[in-house]
Amino acid sequence: MATGRLYERVAVRAGFRCEYCKAPEWIVNHRFEMDHILPRQFGGSTTLGNLALACRACNRAKSDQLGLIDPDLGYPIWLFHPRIDEWDSHFVIDLVTGRIDGRTEKGIVAVEVLRMNTVRALIARQQWILFGLLS
Repeated sequence: MATGRLYERVAVRAGFRCEYCKAPEWIVNHRFEMDHILPRQFGGSTTLGNLALACRACNRAKSDQLGLIDPDLGYPIWLFHPRIDEWDSHFVIDLVTGRIDGRTEKGIVAVEVLRMNTVRALIARQQWILFGLLS
């Protein structure tokens, strides 16, 4: 479990947004969760470099997943890594529908694994866009 001080460092670094779907933390009445980018079960540590701020939906959907096996090619496609990958290089948000689309294999896999475009997520994202919380 991340300490309060470590949580604050990760949250500030993330701009108080989910590092996967860009949900603003301040819109809910509780803290977001700490995601172990490399899950603990695979040797991931509870250190600043391995933690990402994640909304509950993204953190629960990600769980201990690292990526998916491409069914056609048979090789792994890794999930977006918030400490290594640039968000805008892998994703785009449609500012009308609120839909997040992957620009790369990593982005496409992350959108699928994290279920970023559920009806509930799209409705919430449309509201955030309407109120200027996403751009």
